[in-house]
Amino acid sequence: MPMTNIKVVAFDCDGVLFDTAQANRFYYSHILQHFGRPALTEEQFRFVHMHTVHESLAYLLSDENTLEAAHDFRKTMDYRKYLSYLTVEPQLVALLEKLRPKIKTAIATNRTDTMEQLLAEFDLDGYFDLVVTSSDVKKPKPHPEALLKILEYFGLASHQVIYIGDSQVDELAARAAKMPLVAYRNRELAAEYHIDSLGELEELLNI
Repeated sequence: MPMTNIKVVAFDCDGVLFDTAQANRFYYSHILQHFGRPALTEEQFRFVHMHTVHESLAYLLSDENTLEAAHDFRKTMDYRKYLSYLTVEPQLVALLEKLRPKIKTAIATNRTDTMEQLLAEFDLDGYFDLVVTSSDVKKPKPHPEALLKILEYFGLASHQVIYIGDSQVDELAARAAKMPLVAYRNRELAAEYHIDSLGELEELLNI
């Protein structure tokens, strides 16, 4: 059934706006190998896909001295070299152009200092009315703070915003914010709706 009275569509970034799997693998493997560690495993990848860079490095490198050095090393890395491994999700731009300006758009992501560069690189920075990263909150997802910031910014009730996410942290954040979740390509999530392409949102929103 089409959703009604939706004023804002909010998106996660990794796995929703972009296929970032290969880029994340190379990025974190580069850091690990710099410190003589093996490349990222599948279990490690599943963690870093959902969490902030600070949480991810703490998970990957438990030694405090190495962890501090890893953060210093990360700051010297040019993220642009990983952008070629990212792809924009099909139908994203067409969807955003149909949504706006009638329906506002936002991002709530656990990315930190790479989001602005990422949007600019793919000419998407003008398509979103609000971007909330983990740098903008005290508690990243699965805490609902990022989603609550979206509600506060637009002055809306939780049922007037939908969140498009693909991971368990998205599910938990949406549930805590009492915001309807549209699960993207992940049938294991408990969500109000499940979609396999962003184009399906057009029918859900009746646009």
